[in-house]
Amino acid sequence: MHRLVILGGGTAGTMAANMLRKRLSRHQWQITIVDRDDEHHYQPGYLFIPFGTYRREQVVRSRHAFIRDGIELVLSAIDTVDASARTVHLDDGRTLNYDLLIVATGCEPRPDQTPGLADALNGPAADRAVHEFYTLPGALGLHEALKRFTGGHLVVQLTELPIKCPVAPLEFAFLAEDHLSRRGLGAATRITYVTPLDGAFTKATCSRALSHLLDDRDISLETDFMTESVELSPDGPARGVLRSYDDREIPFDMLVTVPVNMGQKWVARSGLGDDLNFIPTDKHTLRSRDHDDIWVLGDASDIPTSKAGSVAHFACETLVDNIVAQISGTKLPSVFDGHANCFIETGRGKALLIDFNYDVEPLPGTFPIPAVGPMRLLTETRANHAGKMAFRHIYWNVLLPGRTLPIGAHMSMAGKKPLAVPPEPTESHHQDGPAIPTF
Repeated sequence: MHRLVILGGGTAGTMAANMLRKRLSRHQWQITIVDRDDEHHYQPGYLFIPFGTYRREQVVRSRHAFIRDGIELVLSAIDTVDASARTVHLDDGRTLNYDLLIVATGCEPRPDQTPGLADALNGPAADRAVHEFYTLPGALGLHEALKRFTGGHLVVQLTELPIKCPVAPLEFAFLAEDHLSRRGLGAATRITYVTPLDGAFTKATCSRALSHLLDDRDISLETDFMTESVELSPDGPARGVLRSYDDREIPFDMLVTVPVNMGQKWVARSGLGDDLNFIPTDKHTLRSRDHDDIWVLGDASDIPTSKAGSVAHFACETLVDNIVAQISGTKLPSVFDGHANCFIETGRGKALLIDFNYDVEPLPGTFPIPAVGPMRLLTETRANHAGKMAFRHIYWNVLLPGRTLPIGAHMSMAGKKPLAVPPEPTESHHQDGPAIPTF
């Protein structure tokens, strides 16, 4: 009996296990998933918890409920992987041997990588000035803090890329503006979006086409801000200060931060990753660049595309085909093109939708059916927002079980059209001047 071990029972690991169970003989291949507990989290839902749109029970379910019969689930944290011996060592002392290994353990926020941030995130949420929503406890705590927020300077800050769901920090800023305006706190609140990039969006075409959205919502933009530290100032006029390496300072009354994201610590202990614990991965085949019997899926890899659930979904089809080919001894048939798409909540019941890959930037058009849609690319619409909110049900009932979605793994140019590029802005100001971004 051959053994396939999958590290990580999140989105990527669950989809891969379910798809491979359908493709591999049960008499020849045992499939085992390893994860630390039996809680599967719908992580895109974290964004909505601070605003009361979702509750905990809507984003957490049992892992067992989504794993097909014939798949073993082992509940334990991972200590190390010995790639030369093809062995996984678990925290509880057990050892798993493998013939093939899929790493799908994702990445995690690491506030300890920024001086002052880990300490600032400690303590009761209602009393803190600093919050995050990239973990479930953080999102729940931020919900309580926002209920008590009465105005002041709200800073939404992205520390460094790459991160899970690169558009989520910007979505939070848009949703916070909408939420606070509905509570009658718009005039009492100033919002600043702080990013290490030279524009608000991670994609240049988006920044050029959509920068007006921040101006429309009176959200100031602070670009090229490389965060050095976070300092609390209980005796000062503000509750804390965000400092950059070029000596800029941004005072805040509430800071919503996205800490540095890194791969799992066991990757470093095993000597399998880079400086951020991401595993070097062939961006087309999804096989480890260092070990032919290790495959990497989702946020655990270093491939140059978004760390997003859509990427895990599209990449999973490629990975499954390639693993089946490797087992049968034939040429790897599938090449992943970096396909990603994501909804971007902009508040007020609307959202954007972008679709792109390694080589093609987001373009306007219709999606998923050319000339019909019903969703429009690079355009704020209520249909896009409805699609974003409906995705939670698709996730639980279609995506995780490994069922087919009517969207190809490879990006299609059908329905897309060239982007008209507006003139470049001519000036830029930081927080003491008008919020005119430069890109």
